[in-house]
Amino acid sequence: MPENIPTIETREEVMFFDTDIGGVVHNIAYLRMIETARTRLAALMGMQLREMATTQIYPVVVRTEIDYRKPATLGDHLIISGRLERLERARFWVAFEIRRMGEETLLITCRQSLALVQMPQGRPLRLPEDWAEKYETLFLKR
Repeated sequence: MPENIPTIETREEVMFFDTDIGGVVHNIAYLRMIETARTRLAALMGMQLREMATTQIYPVVVRTEIDYRKPATLGDHLIISGRLERLERARFWVAFEIRRMGEETLLITCRQSLALVQMPQGRPLRLPEDWAEKYETLFLKR
């Protein structure tokens, strides 16, 4: 992977509120963990939380694809790895993997498509021009 591609790694411990009665992580908990990683990835790309609050330009999830391969359970320590995967004119794709710490077994894979939206109008925006230059290897030419 080229050096200039934004990547992030976060860590989570599975808590009671992440699990069902059987101690297995439920789907919404995985999405919360991915949300945390995605927010930190956005910051690496120049979208800091306070700046978004000021400009009212937000990355909004348009699509989520998630594959549940193996379950995580109560007390597991998880590593969530994320990266910018592809750029289009008005949306971008990010990808995530979740593994148990110290193991290679893949638990979850996830791809999300996002668009930048100007609020409160809810108007989609083109991606910043400098992204095409910064992340040229990911830009989908049309």
